[in-house]
Amino acid sequence: MLVFLSCLPVSAQTDKLDDLFKRLQKADAAEASQIESDIWMEWSQSGSPAMDLLLQRGKDAMANGQPDVAVQHLTALVDHAPDFAEGWNARATAYYQLGQFGPAIADIGHVLTLNPKHFGALSGLGSIFEELGKPSQALEVYNAVLVIDPHAPGVVEAVSRIETELQGKDL
Repeated sequence: MLVFLSCLPVSAQTDKLDDLFKRLQKADAAEASQIESDIWMEWSQSGSPAMDLLLQRGKDAMANGQPDVAVQHLTALVDHAPDFAEGWNARATAYYQLGQFGPAIADIGHVLTLNPKHFGALSGLGSIFEELGKPSQALEVYNAVLVIDPHAPGVVEAVSRIETELQGKDL
């Protein structure tokens, strides 16, 4: 089984991500957007042109409304690069688009095992809990996102919406 790492030495990539996450904590909303983009860029680098191509094909298929095709590309990716968290995250998104929440949650579990700070995977899990009618669980996950990324797009609004919905109910 092949495992691909970023072109940067692991410690350099880790240091860069650590710095980005520290900056994200102190950023205002405008700065946060750019820092989030930088984090996504780091996460999307497998270190292998072939694996990067599979990721891009999967993303392109999702963008073209073909999540079933995306799952095929992304399954090949996670089979060949099981330690590449972004492959699992992208496949979780494709499963979500297909309405297959069980496989999406399973893939999110892989993402979070490999990358516990993956605010995108956590946000997706929160969305799934909302769609499953589990607002308390969604709120818990969304609050975890905000600890990592205080300006996460849509999450502040989701927390406010769910807290209003749950007001007067036992959490």
